[in-house]
Amino acid sequence: MKILTRRWWLATAAAAAVVASAVGATVASAGAGATTAKPGGLGQSSGLLPRDHLTLESAIQVNLSKETVRLPLYPGTANGKKVWYVLLDASDPGLAHDLGVNYAPKLANIAIGDPAAVQTVTLTNPTPAANPFGPGVVNFAGAPNFSPARVLVPGPNGFPPAKFAPGAVAGPGYSPFIRFAGSSVVYNAPIVATGNGPFDVVHHTNTEDRVLGIHIAGPSKPGQFAESWADMLFVKGFDAGQPILYLSTDAGQPLTAVLERSVYVPALNTAAFNGGDDFLGSARERLFGFINGQTGATNPNAQGFVHLIKDGFAADDASAGNTAMINALRHGGDLLNVFGDFPTLADPRHADAYSPLWDAQLGLWTPKAVKEGLNTRQIDENVVFNLAATRPDLLTGVNPATGQPAPYGSVGVDINCAVIGFTAHAPTANLAPPAPHSQFPPR
Repeated sequence: MKILTRRWWLATAAAAAVVASAVGATVASAGAGATTAKPGGLGQSSGLLPRDHLTLESAIQVNLSKETVRLPLYPGTANGKKVWYVLLDASDPGLAHDLGVNYAPKLANIAIGDPAAVQTVTLTNPTPAANPFGPGVVNFAGAPNFSPARVLVPGPNGFPPAKFAPGAVAGPGYSPFIRFAGSSVVYNAPIVATGNGPFDVVHHTNTEDRVLGIHIAGPSKPGQFAESWADMLFVKGFDAGQPILYLSTDAGQPLTAVLERSVYVPALNTAAFNGGDDFLGSARERLFGFINGQTGATNPNAQGFVHLIKDGFAADDASAGNTAMINALRHGGDLLNVFGDFPTLADPRHADAYSPLWDAQLGLWTPKAVKEGLNTRQIDENVVFNLAATRPDLLTGVNPATGQPAPYGSVGVDINCAVIGFTAHAPTANLAPPAPHSQFPPR
């Protein structure tokens, strides 16, 4: 998706302006085979997330009071300089299980037609004396530049913004998806910090915009392993009617990177492939966002782009000391996107269809839906598809070139968002069967 033009902003601003007239909290999810889906709660919102709620088993902890996931931090190099990365997904089931990361078989397809979407790396093999046990150093081909200042100036209606600029941009050769020379396995291993410290976790001049804390361990004692870690601001969303947590690290478009507090990686923009999802050769999975859902910091139906900017402190730098932002996100200030497939789904076809590379399907609520208060929080893939297929008088797609209503489907936005876990019950099945012809391929 190219940088959106001024014409797009003007058009989308007009569409988003109708949010101001939203009232009520009724539910819109009619259509053949659909069921009424009441807006969902966010599950546990304080304390530590139980470990049996994690899909990313390698996570050290998830602190719901601080909105952070603590991840092991691993050393690397890029162009002769020190970098630090986290490990989130792998395309091989055995290696994913061994490493405690999400199994994402679709990642094996990510370089189809877009070789730059995967960078080939090497592994330094240390001597026994230098490393009795512990991680080897990964040598990356490139790294992000974290020094730019992230800019998001809200527009008259919040979204679209009046001005924006990514806070981190991929350097030459960089992709968060890596493959070791001699191996076909693809890993999701985004670099989240560069250098030897001190690390800037307030304005993020040498860290990813979601890094709120970093600990670099000293030498390990005999028979022990001293672990480095990073605390990263997670994101809330929904899958199959259940509240989930995920981590957004990279995006293929500048505006998406700004909204997601992630690294702008142009190489991901053409990863296989827009609108593909479960088709042959696809590395992507569907994600559902909403331009003009309801707003309000305490509104249980709030959701979407306007809500994020108005209620989620999206213009602020993320830091552990910004307690107003942390509390706003704890109570639902995120985009609250709806995910497609998820690792805990009961049907193996859908569990194994999970990918951290999400293909955005953006919904635009119609003036009728907004006026009648039917632009409510959505929490299930099938319910959204059924709504788009059977009630175009309430929900349409959006044309990225104009901001005007368009047929529902992929808009050419992709985001690297690895799932972390769930805060209530594990997603196991969609809330409704699909309406006829509401999605492809047929379920």
